[in-house]
Amino acid sequence: MTQQPVRICILGGGFGGLYTALKLSQLPWVKQEKPEIVLVDRSDRFLFSPLLYELMTGELQTWEISPPFEELLVGTGVRFYQSVVAGVNLQEKQVYLQDGPEITYDRLVLALGGETPLDKVPGVIEHAIPFRTIADAYRLEERLRTLEESGTDRIRVAIVGGGYSGVELACKLADRLQERGRIRLVELTDQILRTSTDFNREAATRALEERGIWIDLETTVEEISANTISLTYKGNTDTIPVDIVVWTVGTRVPQVINTLPLKKNSKGQIVVTPTLQAVDNPEVFALGDLADCKDAEGEQVPVTAQAAIQQAEFVGWNLWASLSDRPLLPFRYQHLGEMMTLGTNNATLTALGLKLDGPFAHVFRRLAYLYRMPTLDHQIRVGVYWITRPIMDAMASLERL
Repeated sequence: MTQQPVRICILGGGFGGLYTALKLSQLPWVKQEKPEIVLVDRSDRFLFSPLLYELMTGELQTWEISPPFEELLVGTGVRFYQSVVAGVNLQEKQVYLQDGPEITYDRLVLALGGETPLDKVPGVIEHAIPFRTIADAYRLEERLRTLEESGTDRIRVAIVGGGYSGVELACKLADRLQERGRIRLVELTDQILRTSTDFNREAATRALEERGIWIDLETTVEEISANTISLTYKGNTDTIPVDIVVWTVGTRVPQVINTLPLKKNSKGQIVVTPTLQAVDNPEVFALGDLADCKDAEGEQVPVTAQAAIQQAEFVGWNLWASLSDRPLLPFRYQHLGEMMTLGTNNATLTALGLKLDGPFAHVFRRLAYLYRMPTLDHQIRVGVYWITRPIMDAMASLERL
């Protein structure tokens, strides 16, 4: 009787999940040891989320930043299911999908990412647009296009949250809307980009001010309606007309994670060992937004894309090690710096002792992200397009003359 291969089930196809699956497919498995690798995600496409903002200005297209899983997994042997995870039975080692089979596993990787909470303020669910997924970007694009085609003199946009997402999106929308845009950035605390460097904060403040973006600090959102937003500053509440509200505040783990009998922190994140295994279930690995991780040096690992990519390397290796009688490696996080887009052809870069902003930082950011894209085939395809696009645009312009 032929023995069934070990099955590794990876839930979530973001940076943590997809890059773990690709790492596993590249490791030197002995033929009889090679496991079946299953990847599950609710979308049919991967999203390189740091470049999502460029969709709003037409600088990039969907295929460049969000290729289909089917395309990325060609030749890897990874089996992909597009479905929502309905539940996980850790005791029986089974994953239940809304639209798909029950999946029995030997090792489980939890990489479902985070969700934007929309239930903290009245009217957010009904009237605000989050900005985390391709679907969110499409929804915002549709609303913007409707307003642009309406002929209205002013397009009023309120972006709630002065973190990276809010600041980057505000600059992109200001560049898109130009003189028609009336953009307001609302932040609960006394400064934008609280977790960033002074250099980034100063460059971002300058970029926002140059674009005429209002910055409301120490301001609370009380309520959102179809065409207004109510803001409170120092005890005074004003209701302001608005056409679009974008909500970029907060992150929380998916509900399916809350139901799992695993040790979690106060935010609902799964507490993992430095080898990225759940502390009370070594056959379960967790990484990315839903993992509370301290690395080999005892340092808290940030919830960022670069951390998830690095964690995926270790999770892939440690899964291989756990199935081939080799020692597992504790995760060692390396902070590689920060990059942030601040409008069209403008960005900041703080890395390797460098502090840059402007067009050169924009080019470096693009090249760095090109290098980080998930497969060599996709890197080549996008890289060639980026090189040839200016030539094709120039030729098209000549033909119109």
